[in-house]
Amino acid sequence: MGEFDLIDRFFTRSPRPGGRTVLGVGDDCALLQPAAGMQLAISSDMLVEGRHFLSTVDPARLGHKALAVNLSDLAACGATPVAFTLALALPGADETWLAPFSQGLLALADAHGCELIGGDTTRGPLNICITVFGEVPVVEGHSQALLRSGARPGDDLYVSGSLGDARLALEVFRGRIRLPDEVFEAARARLEQPTPRVALGQALRGVASAAADISDGLLGDLGHILRRSGVGARIDTEAALALLASRPWPADAAGGFDAEQALACVLAGGDDYELVFTAPPEARSAVHQASRQAGTPVSRIGRIETDPGLRLIDRDGRVRSEGYRSFDHFA
Repeated sequence: MGEFDLIDRFFTRSPRPGGRTVLGVGDDCALLQPAAGMQLAISSDMLVEGRHFLSTVDPARLGHKALAVNLSDLAACGATPVAFTLALALPGADETWLAPFSQGLLALADAHGCELIGGDTTRGPLNICITVFGEVPVVEGHSQALLRSGARPGDDLYVSGSLGDARLALEVFRGRIRLPDEVFEAARARLEQPTPRVALGQALRGVASAAADISDGLLGDLGHILRRSGVGARIDTEAALALLASRPWPADAAGGFDAEQALACVLAGGDDYELVFTAPPEARSAVHQASRQAGTPVSRIGRIETDPGLRLIDRDGRVRSEGYRSFDHFA
């Protein structure tokens, strides 16, 4: 099977009626028609075998995740997905791998009305790069995009869904801890098949003051908000620990896994693809309305402060030393 046969068989589809795609796969460029009163939101992510995923991952789940991590960026911006491109390096044209990979990828794309409009394929070590395009409304000349730069002192600090479970699954794969089978399978699904919070991001437009998606760990991604906004924050560590869904964990697990290590997974584990966002206290009812509208739980775990830096507060009100480091490709 040649390159163009591969593209035609697994990745070529007709444009969706009523969509923004004028011309999709098959030409040197795709053509998108922006909607009136909208801005384009664009993001790219790359997944590299051995760095972002294990070679043993189910290809259907990998296809899902490859697009989900990009949709998560759109969610953090409050954008509606429109289309995406796929650049794919493959060791070979393996039909038994390509079929489930494309099925997982396109099933998530269909669920969000996001069309595959082009890209590239080549031979090489397995590498998946997606660029996604979304739309954000402009109202009376003002973009409704959620940014990292809008947090203000006094704002509440929220997180969607659960955190730390993906890191738990990774620790099991590394042989450092043990989990009951049903707990591990739930955590593994969070690692391999994350849910992008697109509906929540859209519901938070005009409500949240700042937002980011959590890909490298809560502390690292919250740090981007703090730096861009020129503020600090405090986090209630008890509220943060409650974000871990995979409970109970075995106290006698390999490596001595305990609540302290669970907190490390929550604060710095990564691969969660939840949203961390801020909103003024008077918007609490609007935040909970957005949560109900999106069908996504949110938890208030702290607040934004004037003094720079991040402070972790324990149950007794004492400031803990941080000691947690989020993922960095070059650290």
